[in-house]
Amino acid sequence: MNLRVSYTDCDPPAEVLADLRRLETLWSWARQTTTSPTPWLCGDYSAADAFFAPVASRIATYNLPVNAAAMDYVNAQLAHPSFRRWRAMGLVDGADQDFYRRDYPRRDWPGPAPLPARALEGTDSENARCPYSGKPVTHVLELDGRRFGFCNAFCRNKTAADPEAWPQFMALYHS
Repeated sequence: MNLRVSYTDCDPPAEVLADLRRLETLWSWARQTTTSPTPWLCGDYSAADAFFAPVASRIATYNLPVNAAAMDYVNAQLAHPSFRRWRAMGLVDGADQDFYRRDYPRRDWPGPAPLPARALEGTDSENARCPYSGKPVTHVLELDGRRFGFCNAFCRNKTAADPEAWPQFMALYHS
C-alpha cells in the first residue's frame, strides 16, 4: 500500500464497490450497536479501529466512493495521531516502490496538511537533545523560522514529514 499518494479516480470494479457497501453497513452497525458518540466504532479509539486503518487509507488513496458516515470515519482515521505517525514514517522510509505506482490522476493527500517543516544541514538548534531519545543533536529541521535538533536523520525526517503527529516534538515546539 502507498501512503504517499492519493488519486482522483481509479474506476473501481463492481466487486470493490460491493465491498465498500458492506463496509458501510458494518461500520454503521458497529457504531449503532455500541451507541458510539465518537467517530470510532466502539466509543474510544480501539483495536477495531486500528484494524480498519489500512482500509481507511485505501479508501483515501484511491478516492473510493463511500457514504458520508463512512467518509467521516475515514477522515477520523487520517487525522488520528497514530495514523499520522505511521504515514510520516512511510513518507521517509526508503524510495517509492514501483509495484505500488498507478497511472491514475493524482490529488493532494486528503488528510490533515502537515506544518511546513524542512530538513536543514548543521547542528545549530534550540534544543541540545533529541526530543525522542534524549541523545545529542546531530540533525536539524526548520519550522516557522526556528531550528530544532534530533539524534539522527530518521528522527528529523519523520518529524519534518508531519510535525503535529509527534507529541514529544510538539511539546518542544510549544515550549
